[in-house]
Amino acid sequence: QVQLVESGGGLVQAGGSLRLSCAASGSIVSINTMGWYRQAPGSQRELVASITGGSTNYADSVKGRFTISRDNANNTVYLQMNSLKPEDTAVYYCNAPVVFTRRGYRYDVWGQGTQVTVSS
Repeated sequence: QVQLVESGGGLVQAGGSLRLSCAASGSIVSINTMGWYRQAPGSQRELVASITGGSTNYADSVKGRFTISRDNANNTVYLQMNSLKPEDTAVYYCNAPVVFTRRGYRYDVWGQGTQVTVSS
């Protein structure tokens, strides 16, 4: 079974930084795209950033402040968050739309989420 485990969330003051990590496990052969989403209370889950090969994509609200990167050898994706704002407060989720494993494909895999709280 494929699992995504996030870490690195916490409480930080506005202007501060956090680095989120998401490690994938479970007989994985390859993962093409990995992404970070977030969901604030009372809001829908939204895409923050994604990475496919060497290409990255960011929500307009985080461009220039957040950086997504990955370590393919360890099936890990990171989200470096700088210049954090109170509106970045949310639960952050890691996602892999398609995972190729030794037992076949797995689709739409999500992590359990990690809380990020930015105080003003």
